[in-house]
Amino acid sequence: SYCIETTSKKPIKTDMELMKEKFAKLLLGEDMSGGGKGVPSALALSNAITNLAASVFSEQRKLEPMPDDRKTRWKKEIDWLLSVTDNIVEMVPKIQQTSNGIQLEIMTTQQRTDLHTKIPVLRKLDAMLLDYLENFKDQNEFRNDEKWWLPIVKVLPEGLSVVSRKWLEFQKESVHKIFKAANAQVLSTMEIPENYIESLPKNGRESLGDVLYKGITVESFDPEQLLSTLDMSTEHKTVELKNRIEASVVIWKRKMHNKEKSSLSSSVSLENREIFEERAETILVFLKQRFPSIPQSTLEVSKIQYNKDVGHSILESYSRILESLAYTVMSLIEDVLYADSFAQNPESKRRPVTVLGPVTGLVKFPNPEEEIRNLNSMDAPSSMTLLDFMGWQSGMMEGMIDAKHEEDSKRKDLKSFINRNFNDLKLGKLHKIHINKKTSYKEKLEKMGLRSPSARQ
Repeated sequence: SYCIETTSKKPIKTDMELMKEKFAKLLLGEDMSGGGKGVPSALALSNAITNLAASVFSEQRKLEPMPDDRKTRWKKEIDWLLSVTDNIVEMVPKIQQTSNGIQLEIMTTQQRTDLHTKIPVLRKLDAMLLDYLENFKDQNEFRNDEKWWLPIVKVLPEGLSVVSRKWLEFQKESVHKIFKAANAQVLSTMEIPENYIESLPKNGRESLGDVLYKGITVESFDPEQLLSTLDMSTEHKTVELKNRIEASVVIWKRKMHNKEKSSLSSSVSLENREIFEERAETILVFLKQRFPSIPQSTLEVSKIQYNKDVGHSILESYSRILESLAYTVMSLIEDVLYADSFAQNPESKRRPVTVLGPVTGLVKFPNPEEEIRNLNSMDAPSSMTLLDFMGWQSGMMEGMIDAKHEEDSKRKDLKSFINRNFNDLKLGKLHKIHINKKTSYKEKLEKMGLRSPSARQ
């Protein structure tokens, strides 16, 4: 018996063929059999973006640049999927001037406003995240264990250098800003499916339970105190808590909108319902900040599953995967910082948790446009490698030293001037002595272009 070795290779598909294949699958609602059992286009696009991100970013277990082949694939295929939004338009009035000088108001099409404003923001955040990962290409003070199934971060026996530690904290701070900006809050604008509404209890108290309801409706409301009394020991219990609170928010909003007054809740005024609803939303913000990677709630899953708006589905899925990637990068940075703190103090077993900023009062979720403006307003570059950071730090120190030398020289010159003219000063002969105003070190640094980031002042 013998075997025949074949040298035929499977032909490589071109980008055009791959794009046609992907969009054909989307048009059929992921049902390539043609049996008409596909999902709606909005859900198909949402799934496509989610699956693409999972295949590209799931292997990002280390603080290192993304491999070129995965980065190229991500940029190419996300562009394909986002191109759908170019054809989601709305009619807007426009002034047109005819050849004889008459101005006419006509209706023309332009990209829908929410897509026109939010897609460029998310694209910028996308590019910034990839740049942040690129910054770690030169690091050599920490590494992951070779066994990927045991992702233990290791640092040098003496821990990180001071500059590396500050650089990591700077990177975490920058990625945190992206984490907040990526939260486009599209889910809050999406329509609540009827089947979810039908599954709700009759009133908010029934949804929350007596303990949680009393904690929200008390006269002196303290969200932190309330959460400290609740059982959030497992992920399942935390999601269940979120489900109950979201259900009560929907119930109260609907009753305020419809001005319903059922016999079970007739004692609760519309004003009180509005207060209770704001308090419930405040708790949701606390949960979001305390548990950034919490799974989606029943309401969120329902909105995604039954959503019919293609634009909303693209915005929601794109912002969600960027938020998830940013949180992953922050967690990886925290792993290194924890390994560093343990190397310096082996007695410490306390692991730091992700801190996403304090929450006080009745608050809402962050505004993505505001967060991207905050990113753009940073004085120092928000993305820099360790070598760049070392150069920036040394430049700042040199500037401070030069400024101090200049100050010392001025003091010596002034002292010499006074000593030389002491007798004239006693006799009042020097009526006009012009002494330059003292310049602070901070002003010197600003003039030299070495001002530190405003966030760290």
